[in-house]
Amino acid sequence: MSKLVILGGGYGGLRIIQGLLGASDLPKDLEITLIDRVPYHCMKTEFYALAAGTVPDQHIRVPFPTHPQLTFKFGTVEKVELEENKVILEDGEIVSYDDLVIALGCEDKYHGVPGADEYTLSIQSVNRARKTYRTLLALGPDQTVAIVGAGLSGVELASELRESRPDLKIILLDRGEIILSSYPRRLSEYIQSWFVKNGVEVVNNANITKVEKNTLYNNGEPIHCDEVVWTAGVQANKVVRDLDIEHDNSGRAKLTEYHYLKDYENVYVVGDCASLPHPPTAQLAEVQGDQIVSVLLKKWNNEPLTPLPEIKLKGVLGSLGKKAGFGLMGNTALTGRVPRLLKSGVLWMYKRHSS
Repeated sequence: MSKLVILGGGYGGLRIIQGLLGASDLPKDLEITLIDRVPYHCMKTEFYALAAGTVPDQHIRVPFPTHPQLTFKFGTVEKVELEENKVILEDGEIVSYDDLVIALGCEDKYHGVPGADEYTLSIQSVNRARKTYRTLLALGPDQTVAIVGAGLSGVELASELRESRPDLKIILLDRGEIILSSYPRRLSEYIQSWFVKNGVEVVNNANITKVEKNTLYNNGEPIHCDEVVWTAGVQANKVVRDLDIEHDNSGRAKLTEYHYLKDYENVYVVGDCASLPHPPTAQLAEVQGDQIVSVLLKKWNNEPLTPLPEIKLKGVLGSLGKKAGFGLMGNTALTGRVPRLLKSGVLWMYKRHSS
């Protein structure tokens, strides 16, 4: 009996499970164990809408597949002992493995800003997104919500919250001279103008130096806010950051070309925990997951590994509420209703094929 343990049922972990269970050459004596904190897959790309209150909780949940060779353990991973081939859970339970896939996702990165961890809300996990929703729902009219970080998550959260709570004052703070400055200028200008037209205050060239209860300091100057949501960067899960391996600047694991750790050929890392030449996205995690499936099947069937194809991504789609959006397909920028409809279609297809 060979044991594969997968830590995390996010986009990468779920894709690997689906790929393995659908393979005709899956070894019959393989036992797959998925360890996750919740008993369903959560669509993290939609956590912004959950936090803003524009979709119900069940909208972002997908049931895990069932299969005779797949078992589940629900709990929090405390650490991984690479030399011992063991996973330690928070309650002290030890799970041994022959092969391991680490797909634990990311956490907020606070960049050493005092008070940021203590006094801000988050959308980096389903439970934290739920807490953010409950907190924002309780705000009264004319209260102020500051969103720190105008990357994709911050942009989508701010726009969705504007639709959900038109009575609130929303401030979006961005480090760049314009929102999503790494995108084509036309796209950035479209997004920034959408916020201006819809009454969201955008603060560019922001530098958050401290956070206190009800107060945010931008370049040392205080800004009153009733709640602050932090979307200003991520880092790999602490379990990965604590491993005695080579990391990048965000704590992600550096890997071989076959997605396993340099000194541990039986330990694979996928998604936000993996150091790859692309920004971490759900799409990237799924493509990487497909490649890990092919590597594992060849390994188990004693076939030689062949070079993996270069990872190529299809593009980016983002929403500005329910009626507008933006996208980048290669060098082509999309704005308006069409990219929003495309994103809704992609989401519908994902839920249909994952259920």
